[in-house]
Amino acid sequence: MKIGYKPKKKFMKEAIDIAKKDFKKYGEQRIGAVIVRNDKIITKSGNKIFRDIDPSSHAEIVAMRLACKKLKSRGMSDCILYTTNEPCCMCTGAAVWAKMKGIVYGANVKDLEKKMKKQGKNFKFFISCEEILKRQKPRTTFLIKNFMRKECVEFTK
Repeated sequence: MKIGYKPKKKFMKEAIDIAKKDFKKYGEQRIGAVIVRNDKIITKSGNKIFRDIDPSSHAEIVAMRLACKKLKSRGMSDCILYTTNEPCCMCTGAAVWAKMKGIVYGANVKDLEKKMKKQGKNFKFFISCEEILKRQKPRTTFLIKNFMRKECVEFTK
């Protein structure tokens, strides 16, 4: 799939900033997401799992929910999701169902597994974001992996 999109650091920096804020405020896992449309951030969120007592309140899902309300549409075909970590299968699936134009992520699943292992937690990702998108028919969502990975990995430690 030909992408033709050049990711922008300012959007990933904003995702990192919101993750830091939510970590300090709620003690959430350090993940942030922003949704960009027409080169502007329309919504952003960190994880809200602990705050909402809801295992589906991942940063990406919350940002998508906010975007749908703001756009008054469940479709986001002209939007790009930036997230500090590789989206899980639930978040990637939601992006596919929303017909998002693209996903840009920083730290990958291996980085997250290393972090969890250091914390003594057994964490395994079973389906990668890329694997889910490969099965999208027709393939309409592009993927940019490991964008600003170093900054995102450093933040997640």
